[in-house]
Amino acid sequence: MKIDRLLSIVILLMNRRLIQAKELADMFEVSVRTIYRDIESINGAGIPIVTYQGANGGIGLMEGYRLDRNVLTDRELADIFTALQSVSSYGGNEHTLLMEKISSVIPPSQSAAFRSKTTQLIIDFSPWGLQRILEEKLATLKEALEESVTVNFDYVDAAGQTSQRSVEPYTLVLKGQAWYLYGFCLNRQDFRLFKLLRMKELVKNTQVFIAKDVDASELPWSNEYQRSTVTTATPIVLQFKAESKHLAEERFDSTELLPDGNGGYKVTINYPEDGWLYGFLLSFGMHVEVLEPPHIRQKLGQLAAGIAAKYKT
Repeated sequence: MKIDRLLSIVILLMNRRLIQAKELADMFEVSVRTIYRDIESINGAGIPIVTYQGANGGIGLMEGYRLDRNVLTDRELADIFTALQSVSSYGGNEHTLLMEKISSVIPPSQSAAFRSKTTQLIIDFSPWGLQRILEEKLATLKEALEESVTVNFDYVDAAGQTSQRSVEPYTLVLKGQAWYLYGFCLNRQDFRLFKLLRMKELVKNTQVFIAKDVDASELPWSNEYQRSTVTTATPIVLQFKAESKHLAEERFDSTELLPDGNGGYKVTINYPEDGWLYGFLLSFGMHVEVLEPPHIRQKLGQLAAGIAAKYKT
């Protein structure tokens, strides 16, 4: 813990001209005397730290001191910084110190150019809503992962059925703008992928587990959908009129778009036939028509009629 604290103090001093000993003491939950002992240790390691007395005084690094940054280029450092910002968009401050470290190795004369590079691309994974709920679940699961303890929760599957689960957590996965937990389900005695938004009453246990060996090539989030598509996919032909062609261009690759001769497109897709598919097709509203197969046209008509019936009055 002391080594971590010493390194953190050095990083903070590299990013700030001066900092008060009291602020450092509060930050690391130690006494001011301990901070001054840490400063002596840092000085003894060859990192020049100067203490300034007076009302505007504090602790700072000797002017001009910087870490050696020859290992990475400015562009590479900016890319790493951008990636960390993206991961941090879901809350939590575990990446803040690393971002401080990266900033500290940039000379003051280049700091403006570096900031410009890090704002050229912003990737924010946080949703428009439900962020607080997801952050709480992510925090609980991160703790369980670090401590190698099981978690319990009620899980609502795609069909709306609820079951109680006890799971050994292995990996948190962000896939398709949704968070998932990959873990070994003690109820099913097999590995499963759980969507966080479908977890209810999530609690961390004290039961420690020994992690099983998992082959990275068999992890499901890369190939599970492809396997299900190959085995259960249904060819579906969609019609986008000319006034709605922009929606087709936005959602599908250009190789999937076949001009219909009237300014619109026909699109053939292959998706597993399930609740998600009907929700996906209905999300286009009046802008798409399913031409084939007939049974999906009929099902969508029934769903649309049911929706219309709800709003008759």
